[in-house]
Amino acid sequence: MPVLLEPVLKGLRISKDGTYVDGTFGRGGHSSAILQALGKGGRLIAIDRDPAAIAAAPEILRQDTRFELIRGECAELEDYMDERALAGKVDGILLDLGVSSPQLDEAERGFSFLRDGPLDMRMDPDRGISAAAWLAEVSESDLRRALQQFGEEKMASRIARTIVRARERAPLTRTLQLAELVAGAVPAKMRAQRKHPATKTFQAIRIVVNAELEQLQAVLEQSLRVLKKGGRLCVISFHSLEDRIVKRFMRDHSREPEQYRGMPVIPPEFQPLLTLVGRAVVADSDELELNIRSRSARLRIAERN
Repeated sequence: MPVLLEPVLKGLRISKDGTYVDGTFGRGGHSSAILQALGKGGRLIAIDRDPAAIAAAPEILRQDTRFELIRGECAELEDYMDERALAGKVDGILLDLGVSSPQLDEAERGFSFLRDGPLDMRMDPDRGISAAAWLAEVSESDLRRALQQFGEEKMASRIARTIVRARERAPLTRTLQLAELVAGAVPAKMRAQRKHPATKTFQAIRIVVNAELEQLQAVLEQSLRVLKKGGRLCVISFHSLEDRIVKRFMRDHSREPEQYRGMPVIPPEFQPLLTLVGRAVVADSDELELNIRSRSARLRIAERN
């Protein structure tokens, strides 16, 4: 069930014959709706680095001549558009960030602290190192820093110390093994809270393993060169780290440099590249009732000048 679907379609302001990019295909919910809104002359290019997402793409999409699905990273967006002579010609880009529901639900992917599986967490299992391999090598100080920076975890020092001591006794290879370690490292009152005590630790490790914030920074910068004038950038984030990056990027590129603010004439090379479109959009009560995973979703929209 795609989150914030109606606001996304409205935000993209779909033209029947336009060209659009779904930079995070997932299970194709947003892509399917975008295709339905396109006419015969429209085009949709979707990207995902997860081979399971590529394999699960609905046949009805694969057979649609207006649709193309690329296995790759959204951080290579500009290269993909250059290969198709589409740089500067795209009408809209959608980024639905973070981990997908199927990735969370499939224990063997190693994303979930509620289901036992191998401690992997890679969105592309064929690239990079697994969470288990990273945890086996990372220093206590670097682990603590990652938990603080990417998980905003207040108990980062205690958790990092516990993990490093535990791996000296036996390798950390399973998700529940790690989740139980983290739960045991935090004060009892934190274990009694609604949110699982390993939530932030798993988030931080996943972000590191997949270089998620670096990927986000790269695709945002490339979007400026890929979108045509009037093209829309729609980004859905699920935690404050992502949202701050998106908010800052859109804000910074929607303002002229400080030395030109308030001046009647601004040289073309210093004019803002983006215009903000409305405020951040969150799920309404009807969507929250249907899909609880939309509760932390936040959509931001900007238009290329």
